[in-house]
Amino acid sequence: MLRSAIKSRLIMHFNRRSRLSEGYRTIRTNIKFAEWNHRLHVVAVTSTQAGEGKSTTASNLATAYAQEGKRVLLVDGDLRKPSLHEIFGVSNRMGLSNLLANHCLVKDTVLNTMVDNLSLITAGQTPPNPAELLSSGRLSELMEEWKECYDMILIDTSPVMAVADGLIISSHCDGAILVIRAGKVKREYIRKSKEKLEQARANVIGVVLNNKRIYKSEARYYNYYGS
Repeated sequence: MLRSAIKSRLIMHFNRRSRLSEGYRTIRTNIKFAEWNHRLHVVAVTSTQAGEGKSTTASNLATAYAQEGKRVLLVDGDLRKPSLHEIFGVSNRMGLSNLLANHCLVKDTVLNTMVDNLSLITAGQTPPNPAELLSSGRLSELMEEWKECYDMILIDTSPVMAVADGLIISSHCDGAILVIRAGKVKREYIRKSKEKLEQARANVIGVVLNNKRIYKSEARYYNYYGS
């Protein structure tokens, strides 16, 4: 990906004073308020369907935490259509899929990024059985290992209405954020996504609403308490 394209998606790193960057800092703050009853150490970022901005949101939110001085790990859990390696301009030769299949060690997959304090594990090679890999029990083991090294872990997942992968990952996390592009998704699909996450016992802590036309590229976050 061209550097200009990377800059346009990783706004928190290249333009910290922009209005959009302030929006991501607000999201970070609101997540902290959601920790009133338990720590949110591992958070999944998902969406109803593709093209809603979940990967961009996860990348910028991870950057926001890193800029706060926290040790952050960003993981690409979208094993079918990964994009974090493109956003950060790194190789996707080895990543989460390889870890889940026990083909390598964690230290072999963790990449440094252009952002201080932010490490990245890409999705790795596309496996023939993503859902089975994610359900194997290895994911929980990896999360416990990551927690020992990082203050905050964010996992970008597949859209929940497309495949079961995002639901599986979200069920293992301390919280999940649903990214929605206003005007793109029907309310019925949003409601079904919420129901699917709840059935998977995921802790939905909030919604990030994206819409350039209405909000001038601003990402807005809404705490969710089951209403």
